[in-house]
Amino acid sequence: MRVLVLGGDGYLGWATAMYFSKRGHTVGVVDNFLRRLMHAERGTNSLTPIQSLHVRVDAWKEITGETIEMFIGDVQDWFFISKVIRDFQPDTIVHYGEIPSAPYSMIDVHHAVKVHENNVNGTLNVLWAMHEFAPESHLIKLGTMGEYGTPNIDIPEGYFEVEYRGRKDTLPFPKQPGSFYHLTKVHDSNNIMFACKIWGLRATDLNQGVVYGIETEEGNLDDRLLTRFDYDESFGTALNRFCVQAVAGIPLTLFGKGRQTRGYLNILDTLQCVELTALNPPAAGKMRVFNQWVERFSVFDLARHVRTAAKEVGIDVKIAHYKNPRVEAEEHYYNPDHNELYDLGLKPHLLDDTLVESVIRRVIQYKDRIIEHSIVPRIYWERGDTDEYVEIYDMENNND
Repeated sequence: MRVLVLGGDGYLGWATAMYFSKRGHTVGVVDNFLRRLMHAERGTNSLTPIQSLHVRVDAWKEITGETIEMFIGDVQDWFFISKVIRDFQPDTIVHYGEIPSAPYSMIDVHHAVKVHENNVNGTLNVLWAMHEFAPESHLIKLGTMGEYGTPNIDIPEGYFEVEYRGRKDTLPFPKQPGSFYHLTKVHDSNNIMFACKIWGLRATDLNQGVVYGIETEEGNLDDRLLTRFDYDESFGTALNRFCVQAVAGIPLTLFGKGRQTRGYLNILDTLQCVELTALNPPAAGKMRVFNQWVERFSVFDLARHVRTAAKEVGIDVKIAHYKNPRVEAEEHYYNPDHNELYDLGLKPHLLDDTLVESVIRRVIQYKDRIIEHSIVPRIYWERGDTDEYVEIYDMENNND
């Protein structure tokens, strides 16, 4: 299979490229290094020391004998991305090539527009290039569970049956995105569904939960192959950030009450899910939706798990309740379906089985690279009082 990974220099992109290459597929990666530039803008960096894409590709060739082809350019550039898709002729396009940050999209109007232009326009270019040059290819697009929001009913996988005034139809589930970034994902979903309908393309929208973890089988072959690991306020997810804070001795930054609940999965399971999706493409003209998550936790639950894991390596953890920088329901119902990928054969890795060895110990290894001032939230969805925290808990004695 010929696999083209958009955003192949990123956290999931580089791991995915190695994963498919190791399994005998022909792999190409596309990137313009925007993620690295945005970190330079924000004064942040990956916890893991990541090599340039050129060094990574050379190291992969040296260690495995396999070649990963590089295409350096921007998916917003029609002439660039259309030529790549025309010449590479992918069977599968794995699309991570977007700015993946809710906080970054909420900094100001300029960042909101930048995220929309990059994400929506880039995906439109990809769809048109597929239509014109690779109509039989399968687009695997990384969406997000954040498209749905937190409705007070169960969340299906993309579509549900509606009965209204005596008539029934199957329709896309209503979206309630929580940031300008999440809105770009909703726009992508609509554009992809439309393209499949009118052009007969095939696509899978992977509405992914929150990913955590550093280690993959391929990345462990050599430290030159490590993928990035973000923990800062712009690009770090809650669990990755908590692990870094625990090692750095910083109280965990719990937003508000910490009752916000989401789905989570290990990076190893993301790789499994993408492979299962690629090996089982949909029919032409169909955009299917998979909800890609393994375990469901509130943010306070995550803090407890990190506290337990840190204790195993002799680290005591405290927790700080910060003013929530987001505008969101802090206590809510949350019950999304996630059956499709399990039906295809997903064998999940559970948090308590992987947190110490694959995350905490790696964070300890690179603790000297922690940029402490980049962790505490300073990007607020609305203006107002931004006091850093309300109260610090002693988790040893608190049963909340």
